[in-house]
Amino acid sequence: MDMLHIKQVLFVKIFAQFVLWCYDNGYELTDGEAYRTPEQAALNAQSGKGISNTIHTKRLARDINLFIAGVYQLDSEAYRPLGDKWKTMHELARWGGDFSRPDGNHFSFEHEGVR
Repeated sequence: MDMLHIKQVLFVKIFAQFVLWCYDNGYELTDGEAYRTPEQAALNAQSGKGISNTIHTKRLARDINLFIAGVYQLDSEAYRPLGDKWKTMHELARWGGDFSRPDGNHFSFEHEGVR
């Protein structure tokens, strides 16, 4: 198996554990975006809504939607407790809230310098 495949398998396993931790700790989530085609990534970058070199194209990222008391959270800071937990779960785990342009609902594994 190549390194990307190994990371993809591990990412899914760790992410599943993370989602269970979220629910065990009272967080309500819905699923956001996972895989993004290179074409969609390029369109997002062109419109200023993302980057073309996104780790979503490698199947190493998930976006989730956080609800608190039934209200969808748009502020990256609301995701901080989740981001802090995610980063403890594996040395490759990266949280979008730490990016220069915060993306709090983004949880990923680093691959070849892309997070």
